[in-house]
Amino acid sequence: MNDMEKETADRFLDCIGLFCPIPIFNTTQEMEKIDTGQTLEMVTDDPAAVQDIPRWAKRAGHQFLKLWKEGEHYHFLIRKG
Repeated sequence: MNDMEKETADRFLDCIGLFCPIPIFNTTQEMEKIDTGQTLEMVTDDPAAVQDIPRWAKRAGHQFLKLWKEGEHYHFLIRKG
């Protein structure tokens, strides 16, 4: 995957305006709705998520794939483990 390509997630979760621990709680619930190997893109404007989401993914047995920022929004791509 080069910089021009963007992996399309199987599911998208909007957590803009929500702050810790709500983005993790909502992400946990959303991950339960997808199959192993599928991906979830979560977007938030909570800067704490930059630290929290990768740690949560590892603890939960998921694969943290990518983090990128667009404006004030942080995007996370996570593969269900």
